[in-house]
Amino acid sequence: MLKQQTKSESGFSLLELIIAMAITLALAAAACTLLAQSLKIRTRANDKIDGLADAQRALNIMSREIANAGFNLSDNGIVAADSVTDASGNSTIRIRANLNKFDSSASPEARSGIGKVDEDLGEDVKYFVWPDDDRHLLARWDRFDSTAGNGTVLANRLDSLHIHYFSQRVTYSTAMTSGVSGCDITGASAVEVTPDLAKYIVIAACVQQPAVGAPGSPGYQPQTNTLLVSDVVLRNNHLVAY
Repeated sequence: MLKQQTKSESGFSLLELIIAMAITLALAAAACTLLAQSLKIRTRANDKIDGLADAQRALNIMSREIANAGFNLSDNGIVAADSVTDASGNSTIRIRANLNKFDSSASPEARSGIGKVDEDLGEDVKYFVWPDDDRHLLARWDRFDSTAGNGTVLANRLDSLHIHYFSQRVTYSTAMTSGVSGCDITGASAVEVTPDLAKYIVIAACVQQPAVGAPGSPGYQPQTNTLLVSDVVLRNNHLVAY
């Protein structure tokens, strides 16, 4: 008589399945952690790029208008009484210029002086830092603009603004120390003068990113400061009135 032989089928035991599942879950958790950290780093990098681009655009506008200060005036166009440092250490600057002097389409009043509302736009302007919750805004105030309360926000994220006044071109260092207070130029080659005597201006704007997490912890990112600097020559400084 022939006997039928059955082939036994082997498989995983319950213990082996539990171990395999535990390893799989551990690997999945590690992969999710790495993905989350990479997304945080990318988001932080994007925020930094956006903040710097915003501040750079504002600094370009500010530098261009300051360079035109004093046009058709007998001084450098900087109002010293309003160009001061506030309690937070941020600078404010107010500039004046008769930009409509040679504009044939402007009214005689606007061409002969500064004071025509909605026509002498950009001829009496103030730049300052405005606190907004946990951030700072770079604001532009136009005295003769009757719309929107005379003010415009140029940059949504600016942690400090320092304006330095010199009577000549200078060199300086941009090496930074920790903290916002150190986010400024140092070692200028000439002493500063009062705003009304300035011929050369250095604008130092700082964009800060706070630290994320605690040192030594996974995903920790230290605080970073980025300093943007603009040198401005007051081309109309002390010119005889046209």
